[in-house]
Amino acid sequence: MLKCRSVWRKLAPFAGASATLCRQNVRRTGLNNGRTPAHVPAAHMATGPAGGGGGGQNHFYVLLVGGTCLGGAIYAYRTVKGDQRRYQERIAEISSRPHRRAKEATTSIRTEAPAVAEAEAQVKPPSREPSGPAPDAESAAPSETTQPPQDGPVFGGAAEEAPAEPQVEEAARRDSAQPSLTLPWHAPYLLIGGGTASFAAARSIRARDPGARVLIVTDEPDLPYMRPPLSKELWFSDDPAVTDTLRFKQWNGKERSIYFQPPSFYISPEELSKAENGGVAVLTSKKVVHMDVRGNKVKLDDDTEISYDKCLIATGGVPRNLQVLDRAGEEVKNRTTLFRKIEDFRSLDKVSRNTKSITVIGGGFLGSELACALGRRSHDSGLEVIQMFPEKGNMGKVLPEYLSNWTTEKVKTEGVKVLSEALVKSVTCKDDQLEIKLKDGRLVKTDHIVAAVGLEPNVDLAKSAGLEVDSDFGGYRVNAELQARSNIWVAGDAACFYDIRLGRRRAEHHDHAVVSGRLAGENMTGADKPYWHQSMFWSDLGPDVGYEAIGIVDSSLPTVGVFAKATAKDTPKAVTEKSGTGIRSESETEDVASSAAAPSAPAPAPAVAREDDYGKGVIFYLRDKVVVGIILWNVFNRMPIARKIIKDGEEHADLNEVAKLFNIHED
Repeated sequence: MLKCRSVWRKLAPFAGASATLCRQNVRRTGLNNGRTPAHVPAAHMATGPAGGGGGGQNHFYVLLVGGTCLGGAIYAYRTVKGDQRRYQERIAEISSRPHRRAKEATTSIRTEAPAVAEAEAQVKPPSREPSGPAPDAESAAPSETTQPPQDGPVFGGAAEEAPAEPQVEEAARRDSAQPSLTLPWHAPYLLIGGGTASFAAARSIRARDPGARVLIVTDEPDLPYMRPPLSKELWFSDDPAVTDTLRFKQWNGKERSIYFQPPSFYISPEELSKAENGGVAVLTSKKVVHMDVRGNKVKLDDDTEISYDKCLIATGGVPRNLQVLDRAGEEVKNRTTLFRKIEDFRSLDKVSRNTKSITVIGGGFLGSELACALGRRSHDSGLEVIQMFPEKGNMGKVLPEYLSNWTTEKVKTEGVKVLSEALVKSVTCKDDQLEIKLKDGRLVKTDHIVAAVGLEPNVDLAKSAGLEVDSDFGGYRVNAELQARSNIWVAGDAACFYDIRLGRRRAEHHDHAVVSGRLAGENMTGADKPYWHQSMFWSDLGPDVGYEAIGIVDSSLPTVGVFAKATAKDTPKAVTEKSGTGIRSESETEDVASSAAAPSAPAPAPAVAREDDYGKGVIFYLRDKVVVGIILWNVFNRMPIARKIIKDGEEHADLNEVAKLFNIHED
């Protein structure tokens, strides 16, 4: 309509002149005095020059006015129709963007916006009136946008000086400048954290609700993966590209990936809201920084907000560090690895190939596993591997003293120099080496330090969400159903849960993440199940020595150990050859636990060859004469039996008889 008005203004002078001439001709023919002329003007206008010169001029101007009006009407109709068609196409194109990949959407917007602007420029008629410069798309784009574009009315024409196209172009610029607009603004199931617990919960949710839409938000750049191989099997791979492929051979020789599922298993976040059959989407490299539990929404580190119906917090933990290392300065920090993620494995692998000495501080599960793995590598490379810890032996906080000392000797045979009862006093960098001074005066020189001194549960969201953190164990305090609030659950390392058999506790192991994540997922879909299933954990000191544990295993508790001579099949390598899986907890079945019973035939008496021959056996941990924890030392595929013993919670007069349930004396 704006263009039609401009055309009319240009043709108005001609129309006015035509009307004046017509009135003059009418006066000449006598129409102004009310008398009927001898020659009807209409006849002169219709037949041409028969009426004289005045009739010819009148005919010319009438044709001119009629043609002008008709042409203007046609031009206005075509212009309005064209504008309306382009506007509808533009709106349809913008609304279809959430169905595309973020990269494709961004590319499409950036390439199409100039084309649309050029097409519109070609349609506009030339004007001799001065006009301002066209706004630049990039300079006109807003700095940030946190809400999706709102649907507006569909214009059949344009308002004065405010056509529809600039609004469409503005929406396109906002979409191009803010790729996060393609994210789902609502997720029925929102899982915070991309580790084992989140993946187990997602799988459980989908099993109970096949059409569920699940969104996993993780601050890591990777899809959900298992962490145990980072300190175990990956170090024994003979593939030089293992840091890139992240594929490893299990003890049984079979190869698998560290990732739970390939990328094809997941759907893209922008497709989640439209997926008819639901699915699991992973939003990587995004961190949840704020939770509004009353509004059922979270805020990401880029200010994006996502609402939810039900939410799981599975943020895991962050590696602890020694205060002496924190205070040591940048040179020491740059030569220190806090081992937790894929990037830490890649970094330490590179360091181990380019340095002469590595010192592992910590004698727990992670520290002992890394020490053994690096020690194996030192056989070929000449790498010096040192392990130091404040306890008397490896895993001294878990194993009874006699077994801890035996384990320490085993670690030494792997090529590791072990320093027990070592308390770090200070760490400095001197002559391109790190100098570690111990409180007893010993001095250790090394090139790199690996700090494996425990995990701190990640409870950054506790303050904004108003969630309780347990003062004794750390982590979010939840009930037996792993529920922190009416629509918020917590699983994995960050959950301080109430165990209906063993009381309040917190666990930091792979199988606990699997079990708690699965239970949380079931409860998010309405199962309301309490946490009674005891998760297990395991550790391997190479392919020949491994153990599995369940319950509370604390070296400060009274213990009873029953051992027997090991055979060739009593190793982690042998058990994975039989089961076909490198993650032993994944092959467990809860059904076996309910059918555990003592063997019908009496088992032979224990046959321990030597006092220090701990080939295989069972260690019971007692509290008030009740078994609260069990370690199976080189005994595998018996965990359901151990789980049932703890579940029953009975006193046992003779634990040697209970040990017969595990058939440790069979060849």
